[in-house]
Amino acid sequence: MIVKPRNPKAVIFDWAGTMVDFGSLAPVIAMQQAFTAVGVEISEAEVRLPMGQAKRDHVAALLAQPAVASRWQEKTRRAPSEADIERIYASLDELMRAAGTARATLIPGARATFECLRAESVRIGSSTGYTRAMMGPILTAAAAQGYEPELVVCAGETPQGRPAPLMIWKNLVELGGWPAADVVVVDDAPVGIAAGKAAGAFTVGVAASGNEMGLTFEAFQALTASDREVRIAMARDRLYAAGADVVLNTVADLPSWLKASP
Repeated sequence: MIVKPRNPKAVIFDWAGTMVDFGSLAPVIAMQQAFTAVGVEISEAEVRLPMGQAKRDHVAALLAQPAVASRWQEKTRRAPSEADIERIYASLDELMRAAGTARATLIPGARATFECLRAESVRIGSSTGYTRAMMGPILTAAAAQGYEPELVVCAGETPQGRPAPLMIWKNLVELGGWPAADVVVVDDAPVGIAAGKAAGAFTVGVAASGNEMGLTFEAFQALTASDREVRIAMARDRLYAAGADVVLNTVADLPSWLKASP
């Protein structure tokens, strides 16, 4: 296990479910719309399973799920092909831009965490399974709310996406953040945790705001205290199982946790 870096050289944040879009719902909405358009319904749970991958990889992973492949076969009388993956992926651009824009509100405490880290001269990078085109309106909305990381590495800008570590390493190179063990990666999905670990970074999962909880902020707040704790514990267990070095509720907890004694 990597030792906790109390004064990290850099922090690299994921986007949906980590810094924006409480519950990481935009990819679910867009992916379900894209599959509905080709006549195959997919559940939220099916969409969430490979969450965090580059969106073309995400489409391919969905079509590889036995239940989804069976419904595809029933609808089309043939197995899904590479051309089908490309067609669905091509339709996602506009859908993701619309859903991402609608869900671009910063997660409570995200801006304060960003400002706290910058005040301590911590370099701030980011990575995402969205393409640059999908991220355009989200970056604009986030900047208007006060969040502008120094670097954004999008899907398609490295030879492989998550769980490969390449997007994290690109951040390290561009930000001059090394050794990797002195860099913190923050993500809400198991595939992002896997990428952080593969990069050699200290990896923090966020359980309450992301994919493993899967609730809007309003729905999360409406849970009873006992239900909330049970669901957070389940999300925390999945992120630890993915290899997280520590799991917090949201990014709002990061500055105080970094300053706390080991």
